[in-house]
Amino acid sequence: MNWSDLTNGIFELTAALFLSMSCLKLFKDKEVKGWSITTQLFFTSWTYWNLFFYPHLHQWFSLCGGFFVMITNTFWTTMAIYYTRKNKKKQLLKG
Repeated sequence: MNWSDLTNGIFELTAALFLSMSCLKLFKDKEVKGWSITTQLFFTSWTYWNLFFYPHLHQWFSLCGGFFVMITNTFWTTMAIYYTRKNKKKQLLKG
């Protein structure tokens, strides 16, 4: 592990922490406003790419941090899709 891997890994872990806070907020609110599924899917797919890419650079700390970012990003995206669809159904039933 070198300093750049350690630094990037710390950024990745910090991102996972903030994403976890967003997941908790979304779970509490059960509502999403002002988001783009296209943008979210791009950034989520990027986290999957990083899991492939970091080992090729031998950046193992970044890989660990990236794994947690991938988990939380996937979880948030899944919840956002679920709540958006659920709320649209509710609006349709209200009429």
